[in-house]
Amino acid sequence: MKAGLYIIITIALIAIIGALAYTVNPNTYTITAMDIDFKFPIAVWFILPVVLHFLFTLVYMFFYGLKNYLILKKWQKDTLSLEDALYWSLLNEPKEQKYTISEVGGAAVLLSKASINLSDNVEGLTPKLSKIAHIIQKIKNGEYVDLKEHKMSKVFNAGNPILIQNRLNCLESDEKFVEDVMRSTSEYSKEVQAQALEIFVRKENFVKARKYAQVFDEKSFLVMLNRVTAQDDLSLTSEVLNDFVKALSLKCEDFISIAIITKKYFKPEENLALFHAYQVEDEKAQNAYLYLLFEYELLDQVFTYLEEQGEHEFIKFRALYTLKKKHNRYKLEDIIDIHSICSETKFN
Repeated sequence: MKAGLYIIITIALIAIIGALAYTVNPNTYTITAMDIDFKFPIAVWFILPVVLHFLFTLVYMFFYGLKNYLILKKWQKDTLSLEDALYWSLLNEPKEQKYTISEVGGAAVLLSKASINLSDNVEGLTPKLSKIAHIIQKIKNGEYVDLKEHKMSKVFNAGNPILIQNRLNCLESDEKFVEDVMRSTSEYSKEVQAQALEIFVRKENFVKARKYAQVFDEKSFLVMLNRVTAQDDLSLTSEVLNDFVKALSLKCEDFISIAIITKKYFKPEENLALFHAYQVEDEKAQNAYLYLLFEYELLDQVFTYLEEQGEHEFIKFRALYTLKKKHNRYKLEDIIDIHSICSETKFN
């Protein structure tokens, strides 16, 4: 029974009992206690036990009502704390929460050390959790979500997988963001840096790439270099090539790969000048320089160069030189697999 209804019914009952008692006997009755006379109508003495019971009942109801109210407030507070814990765990950013009820805290404390991975949409969530669950699902499905619009731009740590995936999604849809990453690589995770570089080398030319030579690695540079064609040289020049050679730690195989490409698009004198300079500065470019000398049929320069090297070095190149001096019809590829020549010399 609700308290309000109980009070109304009890007061009505007291009034009925008092009225009936007064109707039957309107006289008074006196009780003396501690030399004090208590003189009231008999009707009052009749309803007094009921009134006292009513008052004690109200005190009892108030006490336990207040107690239950305070417990309910604790549950409500812990419910909000639990919602916050779920929110941060969904974001892969678990945080410590305080709980006032030990039964709740004893289980929910796990959320402060755990992340929740959504595998599908969930119905019946609170608005706060529903919003974040929807955002996470969109990101997982490959969509880019502008976190600033949702006031979430500062909730993620740099290595958060959700943030990383969202940035990867942005790279596929926003060319401007690709260059933003190239310009400020330290602000982004390695996964985002690598994806931005991969997209960049597939689409841009060497005019833009030259500014980010320090960001490139050997593999990405060669991928971009292999895009050069007779129809589109991607603005590749000897000056650009020099910048990349200085910035990268190229191996013997890399210099060979570069020489194979530049041979097609650079003038012989320009190409030889480049690789002559490279091999002076870096021994790993010697095979590439010899390769170009043979390709351009400069046998006198080959002889001079080999004479300056140790007699046990460049054995296959020496064999090719001997054959070509006797039978000029031999070609380099008849004797040498240029792509594996580096593994047969001291330059690995």
